[in-house]
Amino acid sequence: MSSPPTIAVLGAGAMGSALARGLLGNGWLPGDLILAEVVAERAAQVEAELGCKCVSDPAEAVRGRQAVVVAVKPQDIETLLEQVAAAIMPDQVVITLAAGVRIETLENALGKTPVVRVMPNTPALLGKGIAGLAGGTFAGSSDMNLARMVMEAVGEVVELQESDLDAVTAVSGSGPAYVFALAESMTEAALRLGLSAEVARELVNYTVLGAGEMLVRTGQSAAHLRRQVASPGGTTAAALAVMKEGGFSELVIRALEAANARSIELGG
Repeated sequence: MSSPPTIAVLGAGAMGSALARGLLGNGWLPGDLILAEVVAERAAQVEAELGCKCVSDPAEAVRGRQAVVVAVKPQDIETLLEQVAAAIMPDQVVITLAAGVRIETLENALGKTPVVRVMPNTPALLGKGIAGLAGGTFAGSSDMNLARMVMEAVGEVVELQESDLDAVTAVSGSGPAYVFALAESMTEAALRLGLSAEVARELVNYTVLGAGEMLVRTGQSAAHLRRQVASPGGTTAAALAVMKEGGFSELVIRALEAANARSIELGG
């Protein structure tokens, strides 16, 4: 990358700092980035770790930057927009990671500035995330490409309509927690079967990791891979029969529907 776009990251919490770290690992230089963080101790820590300037005033951070990433908590959006509205120009692109905050909210505050709303997930902290992107009224193809470039620094990206982002929240935004819940239960079962805590954790964690890699790398459907493991009359088939009897699939569907409904409610 010969000339990466300059970026301001507003909020140096887990996601904001992870994004900055991902950008630095993908061709950006410390001078290409600036972060804004109101907690002085956190700002000093991030500046020391990343080598990027981290200021307390978000309006200062956004001036002259091609892209502005909003990485603050949803409850802090209103205050942040009041601070930066006068400093953000229509030729900048605002990329918001604030869960549940609609594009309309930012457009009402920022006028005709292009806004791209993103729903990331926590594996982005390791550069293994998946994010849904949706463009606002004034976001053109170049703005979407810029947002994609930024978010690809910490994982994969899919472009959707904003109306799809509640479903994205339910599936991938909240999804890591579902996997962790399954891992918790498998670990507990392993302990009951007599394995040590250390061995149980290692077996479960690497099983989850390996299964995920198979889904991504083979390109095969989850159903196909499941059938490959489950020989008729075997141990896997016995376990899956119990899951089916307990309504496992329907329970997962209901859980994601509940997450989707809650996302719609929070964004309302």
